[in-house]
Amino acid sequence: MSDASSAFPAKLTARQQQILELIQAAIANAGAPPTRAEIAAELGFKSANAAEEHLQALARKGVIELVSGTSRGIRLRSDMLRSVNERRSKQFTLPLQELAQLALPLVGRVAAGSPILAQEHVDQTYYVESSLFQHKPDYLLRVRGMSMRDAGIMDGDLLAVRATKDAKNGQIVVARLGDDVTVKRYKRTAESIELHPENPDYPTIFVEPGDPFEIEGLAVGLIRNTMLM
Repeated sequence: MSDASSAFPAKLTARQQQILELIQAAIANAGAPPTRAEIAAELGFKSANAAEEHLQALARKGVIELVSGTSRGIRLRSDMLRSVNERRSKQFTLPLQELAQLALPLVGRVAAGSPILAQEHVDQTYYVESSLFQHKPDYLLRVRGMSMRDAGIMDGDLLAVRATKDAKNGQIVVARLGDDVTVKRYKRTAESIELHPENPDYPTIFVEPGDPFEIEGLAVGLIRNTMLM
């Protein structure tokens, strides 16, 4: 049995471990999990229903998450996904549109005065389905704090961001204020720029003319932190 299974509190059967490794290999090599029919064909099951039963067992043991409504709706637990991501080439391109995924750099803390996507700011790369987003993001930013709580953006979430220097009133932006990068709702008035939190415990930030300020991007999606546990 591979080292991968040792991370899980629930012991896997030999067949469950085989299916888990098949899922890992498919994601690492093809960029997407297999369908039930593909699992059945690979392992010699008579029907996709047999594959589904094993997947349900893996889900009950907390190894994977099953997402309804898609034939490839299988998600690895985050520690397993990270190990798969490490094996994948950053230059890998997918031949089929239905398998298309985005390689999104996860930006950590940003050093003052340097580009947000500078290599030293990138903690790791996540591969996510492009269909998750209506507008293609350019990077992920880990949310710190609860100032956007009422917009559903929680501490630890990964915010999908489209890089741009422009924003309209009401949009949620990633903004640089001097040495700090923050996520707030944007509003421009005749006198100043206002950055509004979505939590009454936090104050509105007022940017006066001449203050060091720059828009780094627009929020276009969110990956909930509970999906990364």
